[in-house]
Amino acid sequence: MELRFCNPELASLDDLDTEILACTVWTDVRPLHGVAGLCDWRLAGGVSTLLRSAFVTGKPGEVVMVPGKPRLTFDKLLFFGAGAKSEFGEEPFRRIVHHMLDVMEGLVARVAVVELPGRPDELIAAERAADILLASAGRKREHDVWTLVEGPDGRKRITQHMIEERRRVRRVI
Repeated sequence: MELRFCNPELASLDDLDTEILACTVWTDVRPLHGVAGLCDWRLAGGVSTLLRSAFVTGKPGEVVMVPGKPRLTFDKLLFFGAGAKSEFGEEPFRRIVHHMLDVMEGLVARVAVVELPGRPDELIAAERAADILLASAGRKREHDVWTLVEGPDGRKRITQHMIEERRRVRRVI
C-alpha cells in the first residue's frame, strides 16, 4: 500500500479525483468535525439530516455510503461508525481500520482518500496510526493507494517515521 497525503481542507479535497472518500462519525460528537464536517458543510447539512433521522448513528460497525457528486469530486462518501469518542483507543482504531479495508475491498476500490479514525483530534499518534494501517493492509494487492487526510504536522511525522522504519529494517537485513 502506498500512502499519500492531502490537507484537511475542502480546497485540497477538491483537487483530488478519486472514487471514494472515507471518514468516521462518532456517536457522541455533534456537530461533525474533520472530513465528515467538511462534507456536511459542502452537502448543505445533508449528513446532519441523516444523523437527526438516525439513518446515520456512528455506532461501531456501521458504514453508510452517500453520493458525493456533484457537490464534491468523489463518487462515494463512506461514513464509518466509530462509536463513542470517549471510549476510543488503539483497539477500536484497529477494528475500524480493518472494517474500512474490508469494505474498500468489497467495493473493489484500490484507491481512496481516507481520514483515519481519531486523527483529527490526535486521539492516536500519527506514527502509530500509520503502523496499524500498514500492518492491517499487509501485502494485499487490493489496496494500492490511500491518500490520508493529514495536517502538515501529522504528514511530517508519518513520513519521518516511515523513513526511520525503512532504515531499521535495512539494518536488520
